Amino acid sequence: MQNTDREIVLDVQSIQERIGQLGQAISGDYATGNLLVIGVLKGAFIFMADLVRAIDIPLVTDFIQVSSYGTGTSSAGDILLRSPPTIAVQDYDVLVVEDIVDSGLTVQWLVDHFTVQGAASVKICALIDKAERREHPVRIDYCGFAIPKGFLVGYGLDLNEHYRGLPAIYHLKDPV
Repeated sequence: MQNTDREIVLDVQSIQERIGQLGQAISGDYATGNLLVIGVLKGAFIFMADLVRAIDIPLVTDFIQVSSYGTGTSSAGDILLRSPPTIAVQDYDVLVVEDIVDSGLTVQWLVDHFTVQGAASVKICALIDKAERREHPVRIDYCGFAIPKGFLVGYGLDLNEHYRGLPAIYHLKDPV
């Protein structure tokens, strides 16, 4: 049975190939560093799991949970720190792993937050970049895919906690 509420944007093979490329680039860039990979919950957990397995240098992992969306399909405009990392970031090269960057508000907040806490460096790895929605100037150091339009779900991306477990990334035709 075919799902009519969504259409595929990125298949499993394309996602995995790109993650392999990102892992190689990150491994090369941090070969002599002190890498702490921090995933932004909840959306980045699947991407981060695959990404850290593609990075072939020693690293430490942790998570942070922030919120700017609530239960809707657009940002509320404020960042709420729901759960901080358990590892102090001081002196680490922090790689923030995000599922999707659109307005840039959350990423800007995260870079500022970790910089103030004494991180040696802070870089961003995002699976999806929606630059045309950017309201805050941010740099994505490692970008999986630039996808300009559509509400995306699957591979960790959700709508009100639904669709995260889909193995590929889909455009949701009629997000409510």
